[in-house]
Amino acid sequence: MMQHAFEIAQRLQQNMESVMLGKSESIRNIVLTLLAGEHLLLEDVPGVGKTLAAKALAGSLKSSFHRVQFTPDLLPSDITGSSIFRNDTAEFEFVPGPVFANVVLADEINRAPPRTQSALLEAMSDQQVSVDGKTYPLPSPFIVIATQNPFEHHGTYELPESQMDRFLMRTSVGYPAAEMEREVLHSHRQGEPVDSIQSVVEIADVLQAQASVRTVKFDVSLEDYLLQIVQRTRTDSAFAVGVSTRAAISFYRGCQARAVTENRDYVTPDDIKTLAIPVLAHRVLLDDYLGKDRRRAAEATLADVVASIAVPV
Repeated sequence: MMQHAFEIAQRLQQNMESVMLGKSESIRNIVLTLLAGEHLLLEDVPGVGKTLAAKALAGSLKSSFHRVQFTPDLLPSDITGSSIFRNDTAEFEFVPGPVFANVVLADEINRAPPRTQSALLEAMSDQQVSVDGKTYPLPSPFIVIATQNPFEHHGTYELPESQMDRFLMRTSVGYPAAEMEREVLHSHRQGEPVDSIQSVVEIADVLQAQASVRTVKFDVSLEDYLLQIVQRTRTDSAFAVGVSTRAAISFYRGCQARAVTENRDYVTPDDIKTLAIPVLAHRVLLDDYLGKDRRRAAEATLADVVASIAVPV
């Protein structure tokens, strides 16, 4: 069962790498997030492949995919759906919004006001949507991949802590190496490679892999190690706000998912150390920090915390 989950992860990664050249680490994070049953925030400059990443994942799965372009005039109902009155039946009928898909791309999520952003909160935490007093389940698996440009602030709205806490990881795509970028140029001679990507994984396989992730062994000493990191964000004077219990659960599940992508049925200290910053840095607030690059400062402070805690042997 665990071997099958690893093979699913490998199949997804290899297929996505065929259209996302030189992005192995980003692809791995996307697959890891999917296996963990969580959501991902891609934060980077325009044009490096954030939207492509979501399309590549959706194209690799035999799944439904919807893209929502977030704008200042976008309404919550434009995401969740709404009830409309039908003259032929004289009744209201619910028309599902684009959030009803296995893979949802929330493109430039910080361009919509907080009220609209909040339309995703219930969907991301409970995998359901409530409209007009009725609750509608979302499909499984369900993953939201949101994108935003960290350097453009005009006409944007900062994501609130409650929204940030629902993303397993905040990560970047980055620029490719020079020679790899040459290959990217060549791959676009005949059009967009992602338009011809073939699906290689069934929905049932993803659900089975997600179930396997939850069975990955987590030694008590490593649980203590993970919890020490979590607790330090709440007690260290460098932090004004530490991470939540939801974050601790996501951290735990992310480590299990990473073990699967490494073809292991057990978590190692390296899983915890590797994921600590991408999983926790976007959920903390630093005390008395007034600089512009809050992301870098949070990551550096968290790295110091992780380095100061003894690793179990």
